[in-house]
Amino acid sequence: MPLSAPRLTRRPLVIASVMASMFMIAIEATIVATAMPQIAADLGGLRLYSWVFASFLLTQTAMTVVFGKLSDIYGRRPMMLTGIAAFLVGSIGAGFAWSMPSMIVFRLIQGIGAGAIQPVGMTIVGDLYPVHERGKVQGWLASVWAVSAVMGPMLGALIIHQFSWAWIFWMNVPLGLAAAAGFVYFLDETAERQRVSVDVTGAVLFSAAVAALMFALTDAGDGLVSRAWTALGIFAVCLVLFVWRELRTEHPIVSFALWSRRAIAAANVSMLLGSMVIMGLTTFLPMYVQGVQHRTPVVAGLALTMIMLGWPVGSTVVTKLFPRYGLRRMMILGSLVVPLGSCVFLFLTPQGTPVLAGVGSLVVGLGMGFMGVCSLVLIQEIVHGSERGSATASNIFARNLGSTLGATAFGAVFNFGLARRAGGEAITSDQLKEALESGAGASPLVEQAMQHALHMTFWAVAIIGVLVALTMAWIPATATAIGRKQVRG
Repeated sequence: MPLSAPRLTRRPLVIASVMASMFMIAIEATIVATAMPQIAADLGGLRLYSWVFASFLLTQTAMTVVFGKLSDIYGRRPMMLTGIAAFLVGSIGAGFAWSMPSMIVFRLIQGIGAGAIQPVGMTIVGDLYPVHERGKVQGWLASVWAVSAVMGPMLGALIIHQFSWAWIFWMNVPLGLAAAAGFVYFLDETAERQRVSVDVTGAVLFSAAVAALMFALTDAGDGLVSRAWTALGIFAVCLVLFVWRELRTEHPIVSFALWSRRAIAAANVSMLLGSMVIMGLTTFLPMYVQGVQHRTPVVAGLALTMIMLGWPVGSTVVTKLFPRYGLRRMMILGSLVVPLGSCVFLFLTPQGTPVLAGVGSLVVGLGMGFMGVCSLVLIQEIVHGSERGSATASNIFARNLGSTLGATAFGAVFNFGLARRAGGEAITSDQLKEALESGAGASPLVEQAMQHALHMTFWAVAIIGVLVALTMAWIPATATAIGRKQVRG
């Protein structure tokens, strides 16, 4: 019979493997964005540029819930190794891509791996650490994303200048192999798991529904209205079939009973809305600092990077506070900080300082750090261990979906504001690009339209920020309990 003591000595090595796996995913977005101009120049197919990013997010979002459920059935280690294998296959293939369509296919495979690594890695933390230690480890994982956000552009630029762009993908191989070895040799799964049949039909329908929704949102953001409506119709059909299937199967891939619990629903919806806020700022804050305040891209990047500084700081601080004051109080505090930071952007002016934008970003990051750690710990703590993978995946799924919804929704607000200020006259992407690159030399009409549209967008961000607080207040008071196996939700 395995002893528990050796398992405790392996925990640091397992967490190191989790962090290495997370690092591969976290740095992928920023480092690929840095290298994409060179990749597009070599491979051609510029019209498919955005799909290099959308394809990864599509499969990652669709597979998150599926792998969360599979980890509850087959165990964390097999699913983590499957995810790493898929991610490495996609990475190796992307490095050898011969065209833009082939790059998109390999990015789809990478996304499948990411859809397993992120939720299962978070679930492993929940399995190995009691609640009073778990928050600290979640703070370490948050720091991985912050470091990746800073390192990605620099590392990507270095690789492009010194090596081939293929190495931005191939560098994942030694990291992934080391992480896989860590899970093989240092993660002992002794818990008994009930072997049940996998709801393959439900998994396929769910993946198809999410994929169709992502297509609809992406096409809507690109102005392809007819294609967006077609994808939305496919989404509706797949969703109806999926719900019908899940209500009738004995072991559904998505448990409606789990998602309908008040605490889980409130935490997930709040994180979805919070992710929308982050995506809105990520997309449009640099545009304001560069195009309206006429600052350099470096200054715009620094203003936005404050979010990545605030998030791990908030995560670290809240791990010391919630054991004393309770999860619910800290989550509500974080949800109040997010709209407070969001409202700062309403006071940005063309003549103002970008320091104000940095302060707003820092405050939003702090609030999301509070919410991110506490919502995940709460969800993992109020479910049985056999549901922890599914519960963790539901939270990650909500965050990923929020990012996609945010990009589309705020993009629509920005385009509406742009057209309204220009008196219905279309402002092309080339004009916007010229305004961002030419500093104060841009057309007054374009500058005024951009300022108006961005101000409207920041209002939309602030409104979503307020909804974050209102949703988080819906969490039941019993969620303040710490260390209990079940909390009424």
